[in-house]
Amino acid sequence: MSKLWFSIFDFSFNYKGVEPSFIKADSFEWANDVKENADKVKEELSVYLSNHQLQGYFNTSMVTKKNSWKTIALKTWGIQLFNNQKHFPLTTALLNKYPQIVSASFNLLEANSRILPHCGDTNAIYRCHFGIDIPEGLPKCGFKVRDESRSWENNEWLIFMDAYHHEAWNESNANRYILLIDVLRDEYKSKKGIVCSTVLTSLFLQKRAEKHKILLKTKPQFVKLIAKALRPFAQVSLYISNVLKIF
Repeated sequence: MSKLWFSIFDFSFNYKGVEPSFIKADSFEWANDVKENADKVKEELSVYLSNHQLQGYFNTSMVTKKNSWKTIALKTWGIQLFNNQKHFPLTTALLNKYPQIVSASFNLLEANSRILPHCGDTNAIYRCHFGIDIPEGLPKCGFKVRDESRSWENNEWLIFMDAYHHEAWNESNANRYILLIDVLRDEYKSKKGIVCSTVLTSLFLQKRAEKHKILLKTKPQFVKLIAKALRPFAQVSLYISNVLKIF
């Protein structure tokens, strides 16, 4: 088993694991379940989009065009987002059958847009993209992990090691839609609490840095200390938010 890794504690932002860049979906029960219910998932998204808009991802430095990457999250690192889930009851019920799924969202990458190379928050999960509306394949529309490029396909999974550097692009003239989920790797299922609370802490600090750029100049050792100090609060918040249905 690889050592548990978090980008918030490694300021090289360069995970040096031995896992493959891409993982086959065949052996995962949840993957087959989503495929069998793809029409229902797509219909819920279509109904939502007829009356609502997705929101731009908070980290604007990751895209070449502002607000070109948009999402609506159903759960984020163990926190159930009940206000959003009410628009997607079938999708929510489907994904909640599998406790190893810690995050889920619908994602839009606009036409002629790019998500810049970046690494994920932890090696404890596989990030999984399910193609909902894919306008084109490579080279116009695609995804790269380390030095390997692939294209999304409608009604198919693209599963990858999120900790490695990766990037996405849509140079077609139509929008690209996917369902994105984060799934705990089997060897880290027992560490779900520490994984989710650590990444929630990291996201909290990233959002503060997005608003207050001076924080980007904070020395790595201080960021690590702050993250470790905040992590217990994230664990408590994770529990309380789901019990009280705050979000």
